[in-house]
Amino acid sequence: MTAADAAIEAVSTTPVLLVALDFDGTLAPLVDDPMTARMTPRARAAVDALAALPDTVVALVSGRSLGHLREIAEHLDASPMWLAASHGVQYWVPGAGEQPASDDAADLALRDRLREAITASVAHLDGVWIEPKEFGVGVHTRVADAETAREAREAADRLVAAEAPGWRRRTGHDILEFAFRHEGKDSAVAHLRERVGATAVLFAGDDVTDEDALRALRTGDLGIHVGDAETAATLKVADIDALVDVLEAVARQRVARAQ
Repeated sequence: MTAADAAIEAVSTTPVLLVALDFDGTLAPLVDDPMTARMTPRARAAVDALAALPDTVVALVSGRSLGHLREIAEHLDASPMWLAASHGVQYWVPGAGEQPASDDAADLALRDRLREAITASVAHLDGVWIEPKEFGVGVHTRVADAETAREAREAADRLVAAEAPGWRRRTGHDILEFAFRHEGKDSAVAHLRERVGATAVLFAGDDVTDEDALRALRTGDLGIHVGDAETAATLKVADIDALVDVLEAVARQRVARAQ
């Protein structure tokens, strides 16, 4: 048995398993228009199969706002899937719905001012798109050329440094994001682990922000990186289909364990 097989078997046979998964680039291909992202059919089938198993909790952990995550994940009110959105600030709990997230009127007002200022500063740049987020703003540059993307990032950085130097700055696949809340995917996974009483966690992601969660995993957990970048993950897989192979193997072993 390889080390990867042993790690998969260990999480597959744990009493209560939390399967926490990033969305974009992990279950759904990266696309130019972020709101058109959808899970591949195999990924959808795999997460639905896991979520239907006893003592197995599936959660999507994403930087997307809760409303956007529910839309792209085609998440219905009756879904058994947990959601941790906005990097762990917003939660959806099966059977209970959206959990309230505290905010501050001054933070929200500053968010709105900065959104307007950043939008105005990049309005002349082709291929740059500003995403309003619940707790900040995202600057998308996927369809911009390299020089335009650099100019957009520098403009946003200057404005945030001047007005909100304490905000958290994140980078990802062709996105620069700022937020007045500092939660990350590490705190999201820790919160979910405690809420569901998980005895082990499988976490998978593909981007820089997923490394927060991967570095925070414990002995007996399994971290998976989708892609070929440097990572703290135990296991690297080439693409979404390869991740689905792992998820399907975990489901099979949990079914066999229950019999």
